[in-house]
Amino acid sequence: MPFRLSLESDIPVIMKIINQAQSQLKKAGIDQWQNQYPNASSILNDIQLGESYVVLIEDRIVGTFALSFCNESTYDTIYAGNWLSIQTYAVIHRIAVDDQYKGHGLSTKIINEVSAWCINKNINSIKIDTHEDNHIMRNVLVKNGFTYCGIIYLRDGNRRVAYEKLVTHANFLKK
Repeated sequence: MPFRLSLESDIPVIMKIINQAQSQLKKAGIDQWQNQYPNASSILNDIQLGESYVVLIEDRIVGTFALSFCNESTYDTIYAGNWLSIQTYAVIHRIAVDDQYKGHGLSTKIINEVSAWCINKNINSIKIDTHEDNHIMRNVLVKNGFTYCGIIYLRDGNRRVAYEKLVTHANFLKK
């Protein structure tokens, strides 16, 4: 399954997928992604930073995510827990899958691809956060080897549950 950096011309399709996810979260009563975020300008910013990716099936964009290899200031302090490591890490943000492809394991494929990229860069830690009520994403994270680490607060003050996964050649090859 091909992954590639997003292009500015991909923004309408990416936003369609993001809007589907926003709608699903709203229907589930989850107050995540409900305040015009993420929006086209946040996706454009990710593209300009070289951090926005799309997932393709037969040249069709079916998923999107952001991946940063820069430390996140919101991860500097964790409450009611601890990170698994203090080493350099990658951060995954904004995983979203087209409604027509939900249930096909695309989030797992994204996490596996990111794990492989991290191993190739000698980065052995991946961090991610999500809304406390987003049990679908929390289950995806645990299923894919992430460990709950505690609570972080976003720049806007919103509380998020934080997870970390340690990746090495040895534990990646076990899959």
